[in-house]
Formats: sequence, structure tokens, C-alpha cells
Amino acid sequence: MAKEELKIGEISKPRYEFRTFGQNFDEAAKRMARFSVPVPEKVWERESEEVYIVSRTNDVNNTKIRDGKMDIKTFIGSVDSLEQWNPLMKGEFPISVNTLKKEVFPAFKVEMPEFQKEIYTLEEFLNLIRSHKDLAAVRVFKRRWGYMVNDTICEVAEVLINGAKVITLSSESTEVEDIKKTISDLKLDGVENINYLQAIKRVIGMTDKKLANE
Repeated sequence: MAKEELKIGEISKPRYEFRTFGQNFDEAAKRMARFSVPVPEKVWERESEEVYIVSRTNDVNNTKIRDGKMDIKTFIGSVDSLEQWNPLMKGEFPISVNTLKKEVFPAFKVEMPEFQKEIYTLEEFLNLIRSHKDLAAVRVFKRRWGYMVNDTICEVAEVLINGAKVITLSSESTEVEDIKKTISDLKLDGVENINYLQAIKRVIGMTDKKLANE
């Protein structure tokens, strides 16, 4: 069966992903740019401001808020340490307490807070998060540069996690072998695969692990 042709910015089958975080990946970033085929201008450089909700008790559901919309992805499994995530839920603010009770807080795997309203604005929701002992709302700014290497969707990004600057590189595809070849071409063999959820927890001190090349 012919493999699916991936296109940046378009929906495909669930992809596998390699991603890592650290302080400096200059050499790998240069190699990514050299190996890349031309990509659409819209992905040359992009910026976004987001809020991630991280939980002390959850590593399998990744919650992100951007432009007033909440997106939760859930971990499906891994092949050769490459991770696969699928959408779990999408929501918009203001959001109903029913959705918070049935979908959002169960994804955090924490004790349910006491709700005082039927509808919550984004700021009211973030106040719930900030007052919870096991949750944190983390502001994340991303400046991303998109590439395409070995038919995998790649990026280099400068990321500010509550103002702390880190660098991330990634390669994702429906084809595991294409990602593994890209990792090798970028000379990142043996570098730890770290997703956004784990990176944020490490930077804010929710876990005591280091990033890939601190």
C-alpha cells in the first residue's frame, strides 16, 4: 500500500512524532533547513501565544488553549519511542460547567473543584486552574519555522515557557521509518523524545527531570 503524502497544515491520519527540547540545537536546525524541500510560504515562520494546562497526576492528556479555543489530545501509544496522539475533545469559551465536569477535569485526572457557575469565561476557567493544588496554567509563546524532510513535517521553534526560553525540534509522519531516517540525518540519534507536556513540567519544576541538552 502506498504511503500517505503529508502536507504541512493539512489533516492526515494520526501521526507519530519525535520532538525534543533543550537549550541549543543549532547544528540540527541547520541540517533540517538544508535537507528540507520547499514548503508553503505560510509555514516559513509562524508565531502563537497559547496556554497549556498541566497536571501533577496526568501525562497522557495534553491540554492547550489558543485564540479562546481549548484542544485536548490524548496519548495513544508509541512505536520505537515515537509517540502517537489523537484528539480527545475541542471546546470554546465561554464553556459550560457540564463540559468541565464531564470532559475537561476528568482529562486532568485530579480532584474535581467546586463549581459556582453554569458558564465559565476563559479567565474564570484559568482562575479555577490557578487555585487547584495539582494544576498549573502555563503561558507559552512559540516562534516556529516549518520544513519538510524525508516526507516528514518538521519544525524548529523558539519557545518561551512562562518567559523561559528553550528550543524544540520535531519530525512527524504517519510513517515511523521516515521519522527515524530524519532523526539520523539531523544527527539526533539517542536524543530523548520529549513532548510539550513533559517539557513544560520540567521547566516549571513540576518534575525534576532535565531537558535533552541542559
